[in-house]
Amino acid sequence: MSQMPQQAALAKCPSCAEPLESGDLFCGACGYDLSVVPVPPQDHPTLTMTGPATPADGVDWPAPDPAGSGATPATAHRAADVPGTDSGGNPLHGQEQQHPHEPREPHEPPASGVRFDRPAEPEEYPLQAPDPRVAADTAVPEGPAKVCVACRAGQVDDDGYCENCGHAQPRERDHMERESGPVAAVSDRGLRHHRNEDSFTVGHTALPDGTPAAVAVVCDGVSSATRPDEASAAAARTAGDLLLAALPRGTHPQQAMHEAIVAAAQAVDALAGEPASAREHTPHQNAPACTFVGAVIASGLLVVGWVGDSRAYWVPADRSAPAARLTEDDSWAAQMVAAGLMNEAEAYADERAHAITGWLGADAYELEPHTASFKPDRPGVVVVCTDGLWNYAETAEEMAEIVPLDAATRPLHGARVLLGHALDGGGHDNVTVALLPFPAPPQGAGSA
Repeated sequence: MSQMPQQAALAKCPSCAEPLESGDLFCGACGYDLSVVPVPPQDHPTLTMTGPATPADGVDWPAPDPAGSGATPATAHRAADVPGTDSGGNPLHGQEQQHPHEPREPHEPPASGVRFDRPAEPEEYPLQAPDPRVAADTAVPEGPAKVCVACRAGQVDDDGYCENCGHAQPRERDHMERESGPVAAVSDRGLRHHRNEDSFTVGHTALPDGTPAAVAVVCDGVSSATRPDEASAAAARTAGDLLLAALPRGTHPQQAMHEAIVAAAQAVDALAGEPASAREHTPHQNAPACTFVGAVIASGLLVVGWVGDSRAYWVPADRSAPAARLTEDDSWAAQMVAAGLMNEAEAYADERAHAITGWLGADAYELEPHTASFKPDRPGVVVVCTDGLWNYAETAEEMAEIVPLDAATRPLHGARVLLGHALDGGGHDNVTVALLPFPAPPQGAGSA
């Protein structure tokens, strides 16, 4: 940093150190005759040395104050004010009886404070080897650098952007895949949304008699609400945990599904009170909200539960048998069809078709968890998904056409295929889909 130059200090009286004005012939304080003092040579500034002294200096320097102690700094001394000694410890010539703060006689030249009898110093000093324990503590583990998904050349910085092209990298939730035994799910941000507001939970367990059970929960955050991504995550996690804990205790799957929906609704309701500052800054926004759909396959029974417009489909392994939609939407279009005011094609062609009439959230109407149980008479696969998928395969027949034939044995692959279908169709919304084979295979089975 540049600084403005400072003016040179005024000359001082050599007897009493009183500042002098330019042109003074006598000291105004002590009357000392200044004409006998030789004019100092020009352009020889004095440099104040603040570095620590070496042991060879022969001076007992005071220990430095601890950093940040707040102590008042000691008065600075000139080099000539410090009594020097020779190699034998005797005072230097001219300083035998002179006190460092005693004024010098005018005829006495000031001591230089520089020693000429210092022994020769080596050109190199041995360096102490570093402590391996300290090196181990400060070592930073080096991992493979992340490569940009866009340019495939630049490295990704700590903020999640490519150092080469500046492309923002996908966040962890932008694309999620999970497989748990025989059930698998995939969730993706899609092509139009800036974040993924869907969430899911998949898992497998066993009933008290050892019969295998598979669980899947899919939730879709309501975009017009506050923090929809948090709502869907809280609902899916809470419901999944309850189902996986209740089934091994012998709770009936349909009763467990009902309890899971109620618990998920309570978890989303609780978000409306967190944090208080969020409500103060956004008082007109809706409370966090999401839809819900879940499925349980256990002991030859298929149970589904839902609130909102996320859906579950039944697709038999024998595609000559009919597929079926297992849920009814809580939406404006479904109400119009149920009331006989419109047929299904007319209702879903209306711009109000996807306005939901049921959801999980503190500002929802009275919660009405929907549950239903089925006993399929043949093997197949259950598709649990958000409208980001079924918008591109709305009817059961259309869904059956895009589900791979090996979806029951390769659920993760099948979920990826369904995601690809939605993205190829435009990917206008977040897409989440889970696949559960029926009947549930023994634990340990998974995608090939």
